[in-house]
Amino acid sequence: MRKTITRISIFSILLASFAACKSTPKAVNQPGEVEIIVHCSGPDYYSTDKFIRGNSIGESSDMTLSKKKSRNNTLQELSSKISTTVKAVIDNYEKSVETASGEDIEKRYEALTREVINQNISGYRTICEKVTKTKEGKYKTYLAYEISIDNLINPLIKKLNKDEHIKVDYDYEKFKETFEEELKKQENR
Repeated sequence: MRKTITRISIFSILLASFAACKSTPKAVNQPGEVEIIVHCSGPDYYSTDKFIRGNSIGESSDMTLSKKKSRNNTLQELSSKISTTVKAVIDNYEKSVETASGEDIEKRYEALTREVINQNISGYRTICEKVTKTKEGKYKTYLAYEISIDNLINPLIKKLNKDEHIKVDYDYEKFKETFEEELKKQENR
């Protein structure tokens, strides 16, 4: 009887051990498909209301050239996102605040914006960098950069406040509110 109880106990312990080792099911690819992992991309690298982010890939048989390509591509994407966001802010701001000078003010906003973006794109920081080597022996560099919204908006606001033509029609609170609304629209893109 004692042997039977011991055997049942050992069997129960072994059964429990095997059940605990059971792996969680993994997603299965469709036939003929292979999942591709793109480093430095995905939800963790989307723009937010605090940062505008950009990411890209560079590939070359030379690792240094791979990094340069990736850097240029990532900066280009970051600049494009900044320009698109600021252009949308200016368009929306102009529509919400009816200005007396209309088109002239819009051109001045755009010129100031370009100047500020060109000066402040250097304020970016690297948030992800991965280098891989392909089967063919090429290097792939994955990069993600971000720039703080404060690094963009504060110099722009200073410029707007100094410009006499714009200053007459400029409303700081309305501009900031419009900027924040546009950033919310840009999230997850």
